[in-house]
Amino acid sequence: MLLLHVCCAPCSAAVIEWLLNKDIRPALFFFNPNIYPKDEYERRKDELMRYAKTLEIDFIDGDYDHESWLQAIKGLENQPERGFRCLECFKLRLFAAAKLADEKGFTKITTTLASSRWKKIDQIATAGKWATAHFPAVEFWDKNWRKDGLSERRKILLQENGFYNQRYCGCEFSLNSTNK
Repeated sequence: MLLLHVCCAPCSAAVIEWLLNKDIRPALFFFNPNIYPKDEYERRKDELMRYAKTLEIDFIDGDYDHESWLQAIKGLENQPERGFRCLECFKLRLFAAAKLADEKGFTKITTTLASSRWKKIDQIATAGKWATAHFPAVEFWDKNWRKDGLSERRKILLQENGFYNQRYCGCEFSLNSTNK
């Protein structure tokens, strides 16, 4: 059983489609306390919920606690995009996914973070392996979701579904670096 940590509809659609085409029916876990502001968080979550509903896929809504996320990355606010702040953010989010997977009997997790051009693949792999090391019954599926034509398919599905396509990773620090 696969638990797919999802960040937004544009990054998730091609991954979900690929999995379904391989007869893998994941449950989706939306846990992204990094997203700022709250209305941006709600917009991304709503898009994913709408898409999951059309595919009749289970959607698990994680808590939104931006203040706890800020505490977790405290001291890393001035790190550059794709720096140590991002690694800590990935660790927090993938730990939550691994913990949920362990509690609910999922044997494997992966994340659509590995499909985003905003992310460093090696940081995601490090965070996922670190997270699942705490839960021996859960494995991290370290897959680069940008390969195998998935980046191109992402663009097509974005247009076909009319998804909202954000222009920054999610946190206020990535928003500020994008607007410079």
